[in-house]
Amino acid sequence: MATVPITHFSDVLCVWAYINQIRTRELQAQFQDEIEFDFRYFNVFGDVLSKMETDWGERGGLEAYAEHVQEVASGFSHVTLHKNVWRQNIPVSSMPAHLLVAAARLHDKEQLSNVAPGLDVAIREAFFGAAVDVSSFQALFTIATDQALDLDAIKGELDSGRAHALVAQDLKTAADLGIRSSPTLTFNAGRQTLSGNVSYRILEANIRELTRFTGDQQSWC
Repeated sequence: MATVPITHFSDVLCVWAYINQIRTRELQAQFQDEIEFDFRYFNVFGDVLSKMETDWGERGGLEAYAEHVQEVASGFSHVTLHKNVWRQNIPVSSMPAHLLVAAARLHDKEQLSNVAPGLDVAIREAFFGAAVDVSSFQALFTIATDQALDLDAIKGELDSGRAHALVAQDLKTAADLGIRSSPTLTFNAGRQTLSGNVSYRILEANIRELTRFTGDQQSWC
């Protein structure tokens, strides 16, 4: 049986993507070999200060956004946020984290390993659960070390520029597909898109429908 590819776009600083991690894990557990996630990253919080000035400047700024994130998370029993998220150790950009995960993705491809998804989760947990400034490479390298990653190999992918090139590819793919929100899942070669706080049942229903037609390319036009 052929697997159904799912491209998952998100920004590591997006609270909705953090909340939806549990749904991704449930899908992977339920469908196992029937689906394959391709995790990509795009720019929502690439320039945090400018985003806050533009989107929240007239609504109370960072403090108002911090309160908003707490209110959002309070509606989900599986999510616990540190009280100082977006109040202390405020990251200036999500790009360093995206670069580090890109380096891990390249390492995975060369070594036939699968460490990048765990690194992604660890970075989000560090930010939302412990209010760590994940725009700091020092903090990111500590997270990678705690995940028992080969830090020298990861740094090599950063030093070579290959990780930067992979992030650029992600950004271009997101732009080509018209991705505008985090998280966004695309199915069927980009023909179908689900964005934001989509319930597990809707995700499940879409995947079940796609798995019915796997291999039957004429079923889609």
